[in-house]
Amino acid sequence: MHRLMDRLAAELERPREVTPQVLRHLDGAYGVERADIGSFLKDRLPHLEDLEHDLILSPLFTPRLPDQAIFAELLGTDSIPRAQWPGLVGELATRPTTAHLSVDRESYELPLRAVSIERFVNRLRLDGTISPALSEIVNRAPAQDQAMLKAIARRAVWESGDREEILKRYLSRSLSDASYNISDAVRLLGLIEDYQPADVATVAARIPRWQKALEGDIAAAQLPKPFFSESIKEMHGGDDHRQQDEARIVSKQEQLEFLSRLQKEL
Repeated sequence: MHRLMDRLAAELERPREVTPQVLRHLDGAYGVERADIGSFLKDRLPHLEDLEHDLILSPLFTPRLPDQAIFAELLGTDSIPRAQWPGLVGELATRPTTAHLSVDRESYELPLRAVSIERFVNRLRLDGTISPALSEIVNRAPAQDQAMLKAIARRAVWESGDREEILKRYLSRSLSDASYNISDAVRLLGLIEDYQPADVATVAARIPRWQKALEGDIAAAQLPKPFFSESIKEMHGGDDHRQQDEARIVSKQEQLEFLSRLQKEL
């Protein structure tokens, strides 16, 4: 437990850049301009209620899959029951645990309240675990990917019905035929969490529909965008030369290619 506490404190105290989302919220809700962030964090934030404090800092202290991977690697197949979480939060708050935030290369420190620590701890999937069969497959993956795979395997979505068999089938077969890559494993998690298919057969049956929908989206995104007025059209020589949403097209094309690989493995 000491290792867990020390790692929690270290992750909560690592330097964090204040994100554009936080800056927009401070500007819209409190009229705080970028140049005044430091004085707001020092003078005004300590006097706000916990709810406001949480809303402001939540984008910075809501753990995502890479954060979960750190603790999945630490815990392995072990699980920390929810009944123990308030004790972890309380101890971290009384240490105290200090946030290190930066804006435009200026650094600011502030003690983290229990509400922010609780948000972080409660979203780490500390109560998750990995079945022995799935753990054995994960341990065959490249060493640099195992922490992320453990985080994926500990997600709640695999606990329902026969969904874990989807992950086991994909990992086992892709590792065997050398088609495995960690990006596909992350995409598979997103797919299962979004659509909640019951089992391997359900996924396999839905893949053609998902492929058709993506093909339609890609074709639509590649069409020229219409001009809003004839004057703008004339300024561009009569043709629409505005840049297409390349990032969106690339993302959907990658998803389409992933579905083809998944279909083969299932």
